[in-house]
Amino acid sequence: MSSDPILPDTFVPGFHDVEYVKRMEYAPFGRTGLKVSKISLGTGTLSQLYGDLDEAEGIAAVQMAVRRGINYIDTAPFYGQGRSEEVLGKALRTLPRSAYYVATKVARYERDFERMFDYSAEKTRASVERSLQLLGVDYLDVVQIHDIEFAPNLEVVLKETLPTLEALRKEGVIKFIGVSAYPMDILRQAISQAPGRFDTVLCYCRNTLFDDSLKDFLPFFLENRLAVICASGHALGLLTNAGPQPWHPAQDQTKIVCREAGDYCRQNGVELGKLAMHYFIQLPGPATFLSGMQTQKLVSMNLDAFYTGLTEKEAKVLAHLKERVFPKIKQTHWEGAEVAIYQAALKK
Repeated sequence: MSSDPILPDTFVPGFHDVEYVKRMEYAPFGRTGLKVSKISLGTGTLSQLYGDLDEAEGIAAVQMAVRRGINYIDTAPFYGQGRSEEVLGKALRTLPRSAYYVATKVARYERDFERMFDYSAEKTRASVERSLQLLGVDYLDVVQIHDIEFAPNLEVVLKETLPTLEALRKEGVIKFIGVSAYPMDILRQAISQAPGRFDTVLCYCRNTLFDDSLKDFLPFFLENRLAVICASGHALGLLTNAGPQPWHPAQDQTKIVCREAGDYCRQNGVELGKLAMHYFIQLPGPATFLSGMQTQKLVSMNLDAFYTGLTEKEAKVLAHLKERVFPKIKQTHWEGAEVAIYQAALKK
């Protein structure tokens, strides 16, 4: 009897690097019937959100990630106002459609505050149609309602956005429906008020080297048989040697401490991002751990954190940071900061 692991439904002979796929873990994706890779690919980085993008390198990174066993890919119209979906679409056109599951979002769109959010039925349908075109696919595996904490109220989400997605599912355009937000309490409210209507929930920056608040909500999500997507273990770039982009909403004190951590890693020839990734993926419960990767180097690093873990030196540096550096952070999250900026801008 063979001891080889069972290959996932997304495995394509002659395309995948079979040895990598055999080493990847694939977990049930909530009640959807899908099985997704433990590491998944975020593509907010395939846009100007994270600095200049080398498009050819970004496409190569997607190709490499899928060949090496990653089968869940996440994007959104807001990431570069369609740029992420456009670049990702160029990559997907070179890959077998059966080799991946692709997820996008609706409701968050433009950078200017007046047009940033739109939860209406009309815009939701138009957004899904545009995503299909940019991604070059006939259907979307998952469509998520993006950052529901910015909605004027949950009623518009549950009475316009969600029913429109349900109608699109009946039409065969999408398969599963999800919801995302930074504050987790509003996710619990939405799921409670629409029992059984969401298939996935995406939480980001809530399971990092300095924030463990996801664990308080995880039992509720799992009791509701949701596929939990744990995203951004690098805290939107805070937990990397390069540091975050200027738009990062974290408090200045948090940024200073994370900069200290990055400096310590550089002095020791270690990448903070790898340490963050390794820590991030240890939490039991989530179906997949989503990380942005716009270069082949980042794909290799993040997969290495999963496949081989940390070296003795890296583990020692991580222990120092956990004991001496990250406890200095006074506020482990920035909940409400972006919403306050948004509301103030609208009042002006």
